Amino acid sequence: MFQYYFMLGLRSLRRNPALTALMVLTLAVGVAASIATLTILHVMSGDPIPHKSDRLLVPVIDNGPLAGYTAGEEPNDRQLSYRDASNLLANKVAERSTALYGISVAVEPARKELPLFNARGLAPTSDFFNMFDVPFRYGAGWSPAEDKAAADVVVLSRQLAEKLYGDSDPVGQRLRINSQQYQVVGVLDKWNVVPRFHRIIGTPDGAFSDEDELYVPFATSVRHEMQRNGNSSCSSDIAPGYQAYLDSECTWIQFWFELRSARERGALQDYLNSYATEQRKLGRLQRQAPNKLYDVREWLDYMKVVGNDSKLSAWLAFGFLILCLVNTVGLLLAKFSVRAAEVGIRRALGASRREIFQQFLIETTVIGMAGGLLGLLLAFGALALIAMQSKALTVVAHMDWLMLLLTFALSVLSAVLAGLLPTWRACQTTPALQLKSQ
Repeated sequence: MFQYYFMLGLRSLRRNPALTALMVLTLAVGVAASIATLTILHVMSGDPIPHKSDRLLVPVIDNGPLAGYTAGEEPNDRQLSYRDASNLLANKVAERSTALYGISVAVEPARKELPLFNARGLAPTSDFFNMFDVPFRYGAGWSPAEDKAAADVVVLSRQLAEKLYGDSDPVGQRLRINSQQYQVVGVLDKWNVVPRFHRIIGTPDGAFSDEDELYVPFATSVRHEMQRNGNSSCSSDIAPGYQAYLDSECTWIQFWFELRSARERGALQDYLNSYATEQRKLGRLQRQAPNKLYDVREWLDYMKVVGNDSKLSAWLAFGFLILCLVNTVGLLLAKFSVRAAEVGIRRALGASRREIFQQFLIETTVIGMAGGLLGLLLAFGALALIAMQSKALTVVAHMDWLMLLLTFALSVLSAVLAGLLPTWRACQTTPALQLKSQ
């Protein structure tokens, strides 16, 4: 019976092509608008590293001046000073830890046809690659011994490696960076983590920036006084010179801990509190502000990766979908009302109200499927237009299998909901009145 009603539904689409097309288009536009917005929100608010997001923690230590401070006030910056980052690295209180900051360097290709160019990079410690499950195409990251020695080694992104060396394996090659020779020890594979949670601060598009082009050891970048590429916050004037900057309270370094188990978070918090107490005895951290730890999901919320504007846009899109459903209800009422005579004859021949209800509801499902297919195409088009607006939107404006299924399911469900009232009205047709009018 379902197959028979389904075929009737397909035939009904051809009875009034203009009205059918209007219903399908109305439903498709509403679904496309809501799904395109929901897709972006879904990508932006997803857990980028779900198997260990509760074990990766960011410390926030407020080292700002006491003057002008109000208790409970948020710190000026969520980064650490060089002194705090170095102390946390040296104490090794977690399974892994890394300090990192952005750098900008001049790359001198060995290929004569390529001119000198600037590259955006990152200066982390060796634990970085294992902490964040960074995939490698060739080679690997550097060792802790190379961290300690501040060795001149570099890891390239896949895009930069292909630009410099083509498809060949460049591990072991020498690359000139800032007039210094660096040995290539690894090449990353494509690493499209979204949002790019490990480096939200100091990038052009925040959590949705492009991948860094190269990576050098944290200690190496400090030894060579590489140009910083990111945010820096200084609460007071500092003496000239790079060493004075390192010794200052300027915050410019991001820091991450990785724990063996989320249960160790309390012990890490106790360590941070003890560390702050010791630093206060040295005349630092006079604000007495609480030291905080944020896991990945908490960090994304704290940094407002998904802002209120994005959430409001999603609600407005679903409001638009409801408006489209109301219009679809009116069109279905008009479509089914002209078939009152057909319903009356069917009822007179013995069809029950339940059978009439099933027939018309399946017809609305057919309309929903047509609207779903068209809505899916419109959603792809909308996402393509959104992606053209900026690089950050290019990262988030793509649809995965979950959203594909959700688009189709939402369209069918919307059509069924919109068809409940018109279908119920059609079932109330009195056979005697319709037969008498014929």
